Amino acid sequence: MNYSNSPLWKEKEELDTLLEEEQSHTIVLHNDEVNTFDYVINCLIEICEHTLEQAQQCTYLVHYKGKCEVKSGSIDYLIPINNALLKKGLSSEIV
Repeated sequence: MNYSNSPLWKEKEELDTLLEEEQSHTIVLHNDEVNTFDYVINCLIEICEHTLEQAQQCTYLVHYKGKCEVKSGSIDYLIPINNALLKKGLSSEIV
């Protein structure tokens, strides 16, 4: 009989693969003294696809805090949304 130090089975190696996660960005809406509450709410519903409640809350935060994060995601996803907000006369930026 042959004796060997190696086992008769092979252990399965588990490899952790690091997936490159796309960096998340955010659109920040800033307060201005030009646009009305209703206008900003309607823009957030139309462009950012917010519910009425989300849009109202964001609008109040912008008014009282000076800014609010209104949308997050990949930079490619956010650029057209931010451009649409800017075209509507709102003050926003991607951070």
